[in-house]
Amino acid sequence: MKLDAVDLLILNVLQQEGNLQNFELARRVDLSASPCSRRVRKLEVNGVIDRYVAVVNLDRVGKSITLFVRVWLKAQTAEAIEQFSNVAKSLPEILECHLMASECHFLLKVVVPNLEAFCLFQTSYLGSSHGVRSVKTEVPMKTVKSTTALPLKMPG
Repeated sequence: MKLDAVDLLILNVLQQEGNLQNFELARRVDLSASPCSRRVRKLEVNGVIDRYVAVVNLDRVGKSITLFVRVWLKAQTAEAIEQFSNVAKSLPEILECHLMASECHFLLKVVVPNLEAFCLFQTSYLGSSHGVRSVKTEVPMKTVKSTTALPLKMPG
């Protein structure tokens, strides 16, 4: 699907406020309600808009610690990668799991209430089970930037 300037404007507004009513979205992008609704529906049908979510404040729900975990597997076979991937997908503490083209095999973004909870999580799920050879954890001191919005602009 080729996106035009209006599509990109719609996407930019929805990335900031995904729960806008159609009439308000239409007003902000300078369209009438029906064409705006049709455009949004087309973006959804074509998979440009993947889903709508609420961004939850981690501190307010007791998930105060975010950790980045590098994981090395015992073997880098397709079976080992699939096995660990399936485990990672099943664990709600893991917000992101990336197969890496670097010295580690996986990079995880993990949220937990406290370091004690992470210790239990690591020993229960990231220890020597599930084909894991080694784990290294990075503890951020401060989040400088965190966004879910992609930078969308017209080319040129």
